[in-house]
Amino acid sequence: MPNTPHLVVALAYDGLCTFEFGVAVEVFGLPRPELGPDWYRFAVAALDPGPLRAMGGVRLLADGGLELLEAAGTIVIPGWRGAREPVPDILTEALRRAHARGARILSICSGAFVLAASGLLNGRRATTHWCYAETLGDLYPAIRVAPDVLYVDEGNILTSAGSAAGIDLCLHLVRRDFGPEAANSVARRLVVQPHREGGQAQFIETPVPTAREGARLGPLLDHLRERLEEEHTLASMAERAGMSLRTFLRRFNALTGRTPGEWLLAERLARARTLLESGETAVEEVATRAGFGSAATLRHHFRQRLGISPATYRARFRRSV
Repeated sequence: MPNTPHLVVALAYDGLCTFEFGVAVEVFGLPRPELGPDWYRFAVAALDPGPLRAMGGVRLLADGGLELLEAAGTIVIPGWRGAREPVPDILTEALRRAHARGARILSICSGAFVLAASGLLNGRRATTHWCYAETLGDLYPAIRVAPDVLYVDEGNILTSAGSAAGIDLCLHLVRRDFGPEAANSVARRLVVQPHREGGQAQFIETPVPTAREGARLGPLLDHLRERLEEEHTLASMAERAGMSLRTFLRRFNALTGRTPGEWLLAERLARARTLLESGETAVEEVATRAGFGSAATLRHHFRQRLGISPATYRARFRRSV
């Protein structure tokens, strides 16, 4: 990050999506003195004149108009009025100018339709809420729509799925800019999971788990997170949970939406990413501490899940000190 705090500008418009806008404010707009003086500056740019109507009966006064986009390092598009609602030329032109000078632009949920109308998603992978994904592909066939992921990072153009996935994408940007410790700090304030992979499915066709399942499996999950470097078999996990193997597998999936193996892999990848981002630990040691056993296994899973090697990931995401 530069010495001058990075300016994040959120777009506001008549008919504003309140939750998505609130995500941008919560992550980028609140003062966070515990994270140092270089934390983001934040402003709101209005597309329309006068007090803006937001969903839920809220009225909003912005800091300025679209001229604020000219100074933004990052622009957030928090949803849009509708998948087929026209996007004014004045907005698409402002976004194209911002992109041409190097600004990052991210969309939350239906905000992808604003980026699509600007042409900035042509030839790129992008996502939106799963219920809009087919429409996005039909209206803009030049976009490679990824309908079943939480977010897509294409460098300076980023898109997220449904409303809450915007939190994941914003935290992802914090990780890019300030490192995992800062992202974890913000996540703790939000009381959300500090990191979900962008490729994770948008929704899981499982019932909400009962409180009893959470109470029984919660201590097991804590135990596994504390000992990711150890070997864990299905039998040993079921025994610790005090369940038969069949019951354990059924209840684990109901609680997490994943098999135990998938859950462990995601946790180990998250541990490895944190180690790579925050230090000079050798890749072999990262593999051991994250539970992969060998650097070759770590490289295999990084390439399979993230499309890059651990060394490339470190070079791209390690925070400068």
